[in-house]
Amino acid sequence: MIRKLGLIFAAVLIATLEIRGLAQESLSTIQVKVRLVEVNATVLDHKGIFVDGLRPDNFQILENGQPQRISTFESNVDALSCAILLDTTGSMREALPSVKNAVVKLIDQLEPQDSVAIFTFDRQLTVRQDFTSDKNAAKRAVLRTRAEGSTALFDAISEASEELAKRRGKKALIVFTDGDDNSSQLTAHGAAAHAQRLGIPLYAIAEGEATQSAALGKLLNELSERTGGVAYRVKKTDEIEQVFAAIASDLRHLYLISYKPTDSREDGKWRKIDIVVNGVQNYRLRAKQGYFPD
Repeated sequence: MIRKLGLIFAAVLIATLEIRGLAQESLSTIQVKVRLVEVNATVLDHKGIFVDGLRPDNFQILENGQPQRISTFESNVDALSCAILLDTTGSMREALPSVKNAVVKLIDQLEPQDSVAIFTFDRQLTVRQDFTSDKNAAKRAVLRTRAEGSTALFDAISEASEELAKRRGKKALIVFTDGDDNSSQLTAHGAAAHAQRLGIPLYAIAEGEATQSAALGKLLNELSERTGGVAYRVKKTDEIEQVFAAIASDLRHLYLISYKPTDSREDGKWRKIDIVVNGVQNYRLRAKQGYFPD
């Protein structure tokens, strides 16, 4: 009798575990299929001063004109993942010391909970420091960089963006280059489409020869504007530190709004995003303008 009860108990236990396993698998499948659209946004008032302390009910988000329900919200005080992508091609030898100093100061201005990664590029992308909250490790990675090689800017932006997109929460990509692309496999159009798809705010800094290319300037301006970032042109080496300081200030005021689109079709067509900020008069908003669903 005892043996029979033991066998019955074992059978019930196995069945229970199997049901739980199936339920867990089913739950995991549902979670994978749900698409969440993330929008990093910065709000400024009519004087150009950052507006902090806003709540989810201050924001109304529309996709193709249809209201969307906000799923998650992170304020300007929540943690940020920042990827810094530096041109280390041969032409950077003169400007690189100033760039290093400026990046080190930017890292010092990040909050303790923020993570930073250091990427460099010449003919290919190199991870100098993966995402870390250890600011000293990130600064050491910056100071170890050297200048050599040709410029594969478009490939580097694409690859660094992909790495950054894997991070949860608020994100920003900072790119510094002093030359036009002469080595990428990816075209300017391909780089633009990829950056728009990911929608991570791009802060682009062009210096030296990069400021002489009208096509490159137009591309960086468009990418920054459409993703909610800012593009800068540096004419003098001593302006580099000022630009990085401005970006560091900007990063402290990012919001993250995410939603599950009411239109779940994966048709690959452009989805326009509009954000209305309630309670702030004559505001100016920087955020990605839309996305292509995969």
